[in-house]
Amino acid sequence: MDPQLLPYYEAIERASADMVAAARAGNWDRVVKLEGACVLLITQLRHAADQANPPSDAQAAKQAARTKSRLMQRILVNDAEVRQLAEPWLGELEDTLAGRSRTLH
Repeated sequence: MDPQLLPYYEAIERASADMVAAARAGNWDRVVKLEGACVLLITQLRHAADQANPPSDAQAAKQAARTKSRLMQRILVNDAEVRQLAEPWLGELEDTLAGRSRTLH
């Protein structure tokens, strides 16, 4: 793992945490914008990874791999929470698009 790639993972993790905050607030427009930002960051990461040289310092590479693993775990937890928070909203959106209204009795 090239330590120079860590800033990309950190930026993706920050964007995913911001997505969770926006989803908790019900700000779905912001969630969508942040999702687009994540897609761009992932594309940039892939490009940087293609250009990266293998690290010469094995210890730094191990530390970077541990940091990457921690960041990826947080990204996955954030993604799962956003998905969970989005389920009711997606159901309402589906009903709206289908012309159904939800009523409470």
